[in-house]
Amino acid sequence: MKKSKLISVLSAACILSACSAHTSFQSMDKEVELRVNKNEPITIAENASQTYSTTSFGQYVFKATLDGKEPIYGLMPLKFNGGYLAADIMFFAPAMFFNLREVYPHYEFDVDAGVVRYKKKEEDSWVTYTPTKAETKRAKKYFSN
Repeated sequence: MKKSKLISVLSAACILSACSAHTSFQSMDKEVELRVNKNEPITIAENASQTYSTTSFGQYVFKATLDGKEPIYGLMPLKFNGGYLAADIMFFAPAMFFNLREVYPHYEFDVDAGVVRYKKKEEDSWVTYTPTKAETKRAKKYFSN
């Protein structure tokens, strides 16, 4: 009986821990203010850190501003969780509607260049993302409400 309780507790802990992802933000200029969805804006001084829920169908809309510069608006690139998909199929298929994508562990916002860089591991090279016109329009509309 104790063994089944232990397995239940460990399974619940795994499921709950899979519901969010931690990320760090950097910027080329240390005065960049970042707003993600309706969260409070944060100033990216050294390395700012946040935790966001995993999602399958949602997006994280952002606005990065720097005094005297045109803001960047867009959708944060999200990574696909293939391991979560396998676990969902094996243990709890409805979870696929909640946790297939999450934020990357590292983002860098370059307001001057109008780009966002992201990577999985600290030692990886940055992947550069430029928001499309449609994404920019969607994000501007989101933040104007």
